[in-house]
Amino acid sequence: MRVELGQTTTMTTFDRPFGRYFEDFEIGDVFKHWPGKTITEADDHLFCMITMNHHPLHTNAWFAEHESVQKRNVVVGNLVYSLVLGMSVPDVSGSAIANLEVETLIHRYPTFHGDTIYAETRVLEKTPSTSKNDRGVVLVESKGFNQDGLEVCYFRRKVMVWKKEFAPPRRRPYGDDVWE
Repeated sequence: MRVELGQTTTMTTFDRPFGRYFEDFEIGDVFKHWPGKTITEADDHLFCMITMNHHPLHTNAWFAEHESVQKRNVVVGNLVYSLVLGMSVPDVSGSAIANLEVETLIHRYPTFHGDTIYAETRVLEKTPSTSKNDRGVVLVESKGFNQDGLEVCYFRRKVMVWKKEFAPPRRRPYGDDVWE
């Protein structure tokens, strides 16, 4: 929104898009999510403790070095999946009604402490709802890559999204006059 402020000054207000509406998705579109995230040992340990995954492969350096195939700690797979999913939210499902399904979750390569994860999502299908005219379902596939370009995570998910004309407005708990 552009507002004139006197004789010479103008101000533009930008609403950052967060997610997309049904009409915004085109089959074949690819979203390159930004920024990437370096997974620290602390990130991995906290996620393991919160989710009660106490496997020593993730939290015990001696065990990982002496008792595992990788010979070092491996980041728990659900953290990698959650990170890639989270990276896709601003581009894909930030204005979704619901996540309906996750399928085909694959970890192709291990992720290690210190790896940086990047993510991309491709639109596979879009189907208007047959029971409610205000929404549709979008099928996407997402991939997570490490700093070496290795695909460390792959999954597909179905997201129910609003059609633009029916989407509820984005509101804030205050008025539009805060800069006047």
